[in-house]
Amino acid sequence: MRYLARKAWDKHRASEVTPEEVFRARRQIAKALGLGAISASLPLNVQAGLLDWLTPDRDTVELAPRRDLAFDVSRNYGIGDELTPEEKILTHNNFYEFGTSKTDPVKNAQGLKTAPWTLTIDGEVNHPLTLDVDELINAMPLEERVYRLRCVEAWSMVIPWLGFPLAELVKRADPNSRARYVAFETLYDPKQMPGQASRFVGGGIDYPYVEGLRMDEAMNPLTLVSVGLYGRTLPPQNGAPIRLVVPWKYGFKSIKSIVRIKLVERMPPTTWNLLASHEYGFYANVNPGVDHPRWSQASERRIGAGGLLSAKRIPTEMFNGYGELVAQMYTDLDLRRWY
Repeated sequence: MRYLARKAWDKHRASEVTPEEVFRARRQIAKALGLGAISASLPLNVQAGLLDWLTPDRDTVELAPRRDLAFDVSRNYGIGDELTPEEKILTHNNFYEFGTSKTDPVKNAQGLKTAPWTLTIDGEVNHPLTLDVDELINAMPLEERVYRLRCVEAWSMVIPWLGFPLAELVKRADPNSRARYVAFETLYDPKQMPGQASRFVGGGIDYPYVEGLRMDEAMNPLTLVSVGLYGRTLPPQNGAPIRLVVPWKYGFKSIKSIVRIKLVERMPPTTWNLLASHEYGFYANVNPGVDHPRWSQASERRIGAGGLLSAKRIPTEMFNGYGELVAQMYTDLDLRRWY
């Protein structure tokens, strides 16, 4: 059965390391607000979110239009967790191309031109492809999958994504025998993405943003190409028009606004691993037993209807709770070394 987005849903989303210049700026603001003593007593990951919680909401932001999508409701991937309200998903984001604060993307991304948009699939394939994303969305059977999203900063959400398995897209290009990894690349357009034009705004990242998966990870049934959430197309701040969702890995692996997928023989570079390899490994599997160098990963703040300070603290599960479907891929891997 096919469904369209229900209007009733209208009632109802990574920072990975804080660059020194951003951290200093936040400390200066906190001092001016008289928050220095308070924030100094909090863990660094909570400090990173404190000023975002105090930032005015997006009431004055005119959101980019989104359209309803037709989709099937998946019965195989529901998790029973309470959904994060759509408003929170739209306004609490890590998308450094539009700024390092959680509220920067919703304010700065609304002018992103998402149509026309093309996606290239090339590299170690027999049939390289260049696809119009709107045509792809209309051609692929879409399904709703409710996934947990766990940020490396130790906050989490539960999101009803719309999309299709990455495996179905990769198969279209017919990988050859040398394809061992899948590399991804975000749009590079400093005129539209202020974080790419300014190292201060963009957190000191060397753009474009790049990510990668091992081939078996990319072909795992859980790995989703998302083109929407809450029944409609993706908002710009959430990675429109097409993004990756890998629910057993930390959120920074789920690259946004993709323009290229390249199949390669060797492990590809990834943005946060290049920036701080001692903090962000290639695999980035959610693992409560391996702490970030500056905070624990044993628990997380589940973002719900309330504010940051009312977010429920819950234990983090290995592989974000998806171990039954993914653990077999890592039986021969030391996940403390290959984090």
